[in-house]
Amino acid sequence: MANLKEVKERINSVVSTQQITKAMKMVSAAKLRRAQDKIVQMRPYSQKLTNILNNVSAASEGAADIVYAEKREAKKVLLIPVTSDKGLCGAFNTNIIKATNAAIKGQFAGKDITILPLGKKAFEYYKKSSLPVISDFYQVFLDLNFDNVRQAAEYAMNSFVAGDYDQVYLVFNEFKNVATQIVRTEQFLPMAKEETTEEKTAEVDYILEPSRAYIIEELVPTSLKIQVYKAVLESNASEHGARMTAMDKATENAGELLKELRLMYNRTRQAAITNEILEIVAGAEALG
Repeated sequence: MANLKEVKERINSVVSTQQITKAMKMVSAAKLRRAQDKIVQMRPYSQKLTNILNNVSAASEGAADIVYAEKREAKKVLLIPVTSDKGLCGAFNTNIIKATNAAIKGQFAGKDITILPLGKKAFEYYKKSSLPVISDFYQVFLDLNFDNVRQAAEYAMNSFVAGDYDQVYLVFNEFKNVATQIVRTEQFLPMAKEETTEEKTAEVDYILEPSRAYIIEELVPTSLKIQVYKAVLESNASEHGARMTAMDKATENAGELLKELRLMYNRTRQAAITNEILEIVAGAEALG
């Protein structure tokens, strides 16, 4: 049985750890509220922009060729895994890396794969692999804003137009609630054209100035950049939710461990006191 000093040291260590996990949970809860507000506000904007683009494109009757929708034989693929910069958030980062590796070995087996990581954890993982890694944009979470994310989106878009890549995919965690994040692997480029019926096309009659072709030319890049920004915001909210859940569970586990250690400490102390009493009684009897 462990001595009292060892048990006491373990109790102090667990108490310190519990205080840290409890503080991290509170910090994540505060950050989650802000991140959740951002993604809740972004979703309607992104959806409405996509709907407008689909309506205008469907009614254009070929008025503009969208270079970002050009379909080519997929020989070179760019994957954009979105992770966090920090750990202690459960399986949040591991799930993204697993999904990316599964896509590499499955859907994109035999193709030239390039990784554009967004987030330090993805960068640190894939820089050790044999795959080419673009390291210019992985620090977006140091200062998360649209301009920083836009640079990564523009790189992917320009590279696709130039023919450097035939397909571009996003791998990220979609925020559902505090305890649930859904891993998504979405095609970013070429743009997936939604089938639009005549009834849906006629729902909104737009007056377009200066021209339909010009509007589409301006809307498409903006819509694509918003798509990437939305994925990053989804991941950011999911990260704080996952960390909050992980720290809450760690705090509970620390509490359970403290109960066991304190019970062990009391039993050890009682055993030591009993032995001392027995020694005193035995000594007294010997003297008698």
